[in-house]
Amino acid sequence: MVIVNAVKEFFTRYVDFKGRTSRATYWWTILGLFILGFIIGFVSSLIFGAAPTINANTNIEAGEALKIYFSSATNVISFIISLITIIPGIAMSIRRLHDINKSGWFYLLSFIPFIGQIILLVFYCMPTVDEGNNY
Repeated sequence: MVIVNAVKEFFTRYVDFKGRTSRATYWWTILGLFILGFIIGFVSSLIFGAAPTINANTNIEAGEALKIYFSSATNVISFIISLITIIPGIAMSIRRLHDINKSGWFYLLSFIPFIGQIILLVFYCMPTVDEGNNY
């Protein structure tokens, strides 16, 4: 199954910032992680209940908001999953940039709100560059 192989490669190349990741592998991994996150979130919500919500009319201090957020096991599980996948996600994105013959430093565009992320989205959708690829 393509999704399973892509997600397996995602976790086996956990901190591999060298090499390349094809467009198909990149997008299958994104889909697989989305489905996996949805299932884990759904199951944890069923087991632990829904996360508490804070609306604009709630008068709380800044430190209290974090306490309320982490009072739900569902939010704690989501936070842990985010920590587990952040490094391999960056590594995979850099390998995808290498596949289109771009430097991994282009990943820093993700820190420019909206415009940088759109540029990266276009890069991630580009086909593989085989001829003259430096990576």
